[in-house]
Amino acid sequence: MSNTLFSQSATCTHNSQVSCGNCRLNTLCLPVSLKADEMDQLDEIVQRRKPYQKGDTVYSAGEDFRAVFAVRSGSFKAACVSNAGEEQVTGFFMPGEVFGVDGIAHNHYCNTLIALETSSICEIPFERLEALSSLLPSLQHHFFKLMSREITQDQQLLTLLSKKSAEERVATFLLSLSTRHHQRGLSALRFRLPMSRTDIGNYLGLTIETVSRSIGRLQKSGILTVSNKDIEILNPQELQSISFQ
Repeated sequence: MSNTLFSQSATCTHNSQVSCGNCRLNTLCLPVSLKADEMDQLDEIVQRRKPYQKGDTVYSAGEDFRAVFAVRSGSFKAACVSNAGEEQVTGFFMPGEVFGVDGIAHNHYCNTLIALETSSICEIPFERLEALSSLLPSLQHHFFKLMSREITQDQQLLTLLSKKSAEERVATFLLSLSTRHHQRGLSALRFRLPMSRTDIGNYLGLTIETVSRSIGRLQKSGILTVSNKDIEILNPQELQSISFQ
């Protein structure tokens, strides 16, 4: 569902002056063993772009692969369009997470990346990243881990869609967001959903009505409370129990 390599901050500041060295989340995004001078080398190839607005596209499916991207602030969704013209949401990306890795195998991007809110990214040209990785074994190893994690998460999504009930899918999705917030030093129990329920349903293979009913049942059971897009998990143990049924 997501990967981590670079990031900016736990807050959505869109600061173009931030560097890998002063990033608050660099312990999450970068190889732990990366030395200060090596981090400087990495920082030299990172291109920090101006913020994207909600609905803006970073790249479209079929475009030539040129770079991988890290979310500095905000959030994005990945989507592809079927032969019938229907959109399929394939993932969501939050600060510190990397997208674009899917383009490596075929030299073009397989998904379209769309901003869900005002968001900013770091662009890492792949040729320069590949050259630097050959000089920095820890960075190369870290990037291999990213690709491996991408495959694992795709397999987990297939399992989620094929074997779980609607309520189990929603519970698993919320737990995933909870974990990702915790990894960034944010609250694991109180967070905002940047994506619409339509996008959640599309991603989970459910209708928007089913997503709303499932969240309503979880709220009625006292497991969580919902206010517009704000979620508060009141009973994480019970939510986890539902997810793993």
